[in-house]
Amino acid sequence: MVFIAHGRRWWRRIDEIYEPVRISAGMGESGELQREPMDRALAAIDVFAHFCRAAGVNDVRAVATSAIREAGNRDAFLREAHARSGLPIDVLSREDEALYSYVAAVNSTTLRDGVVLDLGGGSMQLTRVVGRARREIASWRLGAVRMTERFLPDERASKKQLRALTEHVARKLGDAEWLAEAGASGRLVGVGGTVRTLAVAAEKAADMPSFGVQGFSLQRSALDELIAELAALPAPERRRVPGIKPERADLILAGAVVVQGVLEAGGFDALEVTEAGLREGVFLASQLAPADPPLVPDVRGASVRNLAAQYDTDEQHAQHVAALALSMFDALAAAGLHEGDPEERELLWAAALLHDIGVSVDYDDHHRHSRYLILNAGLPGFAPREVALIAQMARYHRKGTPSLGELKPLMRKGDQELLDRCSALLRVAEQLERSRDQTVHEARVEVEDGGVRLALVADEEVPVAQWAAERQSDVFERAFGRTLEIVGPG
Repeated sequence: MVFIAHGRRWWRRIDEIYEPVRISAGMGESGELQREPMDRALAAIDVFAHFCRAAGVNDVRAVATSAIREAGNRDAFLREAHARSGLPIDVLSREDEALYSYVAAVNSTTLRDGVVLDLGGGSMQLTRVVGRARREIASWRLGAVRMTERFLPDERASKKQLRALTEHVARKLGDAEWLAEAGASGRLVGVGGTVRTLAVAAEKAADMPSFGVQGFSLQRSALDELIAELAALPAPERRRVPGIKPERADLILAGAVVVQGVLEAGGFDALEVTEAGLREGVFLASQLAPADPPLVPDVRGASVRNLAAQYDTDEQHAQHVAALALSMFDALAAAGLHEGDPEERELLWAAALLHDIGVSVDYDDHHRHSRYLILNAGLPGFAPREVALIAQMARYHRKGTPSLGELKPLMRKGDQELLDRCSALLRVAEQLERSRDQTVHEARVEVEDGGVRLALVADEEVPVAQWAAERQSDVFERAFGRTLEIVGPG
């Protein structure tokens, strides 16, 4: 995975190559890496090293996790890997492996209290989080490869085999006495390929619109249903389940049972999924150093600013549109025209900062381009429903009747009205800032006689802004049930 960063202003992933090697396959009781998976891993490392040289990536960090860390012949493998690639490989300790998963999770979600689950091929780590800080760390040899080989080696999984795996997971997790306590007051966030695959499958099973699984909530009941469906199929046919990648088809059932065991042991209702993983954790720990722990103070705010900064838009314009929209939002709430929900306010702010990023594609239809970029770039810290609302606000910041469209299945009761309000305010603010020079300093809200009057504060006459904003009176009246009047300065 390749990241680019412009100081601490913004960063993003710009490339990735991936090859599943299952390095822990066949280790069994011997604890030794086997020749065939070693050869697969060495070939992959060789390709990755060539890729880095060809792409001019000089700052490279190669890390190894539990399977190599615990292997009796790890030193021999590491010597071969270095000889083939020239790359030094950092074998992560159990604590460091859990650290990077924790860093990825807490910097891509709003988790404050709860547990981070990282399920790999060889092991599973659980990290308790209290006030965003790490507390207890535990690791078990419950990886998807290991559990498949030990408990579900046959093409079909019998009820007896599944019961044995379930009981084994429950016994192991019994060592973590803090897990139930953490589950009683917090959330469970999962990282890793198995978790992401399960989320995609659950999302497809629910026939939900999909633009990634960042922030997706995998409900315990949905996981139970997915396990039942997978268990009824022979391993080769599990890839036919929508969302299950072919390379994970034989391992996904065991991985799902392990995740199910954590939900059960902790009393969690759901698993929140993040698309960030150990690799993002390694990068972010370096990017945020020397902070200890390496935490972004405000994940949602940083997520929006990071996306906005990646595109060559007019930052002053976007900030001023946000200020105008939020001031109207607050004043209308104070006047009793809406509840002034702080989460709704934050979504409006995010849409205002991002409404013009589509200009980087093309000015024509840039509102549609903004919507596409918001949906597909992702906004860590926001749930899919929230990302969809932000994207729809950006979509309707110029014209059209605000609609949830095909994203409606993600929404809650009242979200159409929320979209109407925020789209109206964003559109009015955009028109007040039509000249892109911050000439309109403020729009003072006066509510009287069934109407809303905006008194513009400016150092000069602003006929263009006044005219443009007045053209949005229909969408404003639809949202707030009041007529809109724009009064110029003076």
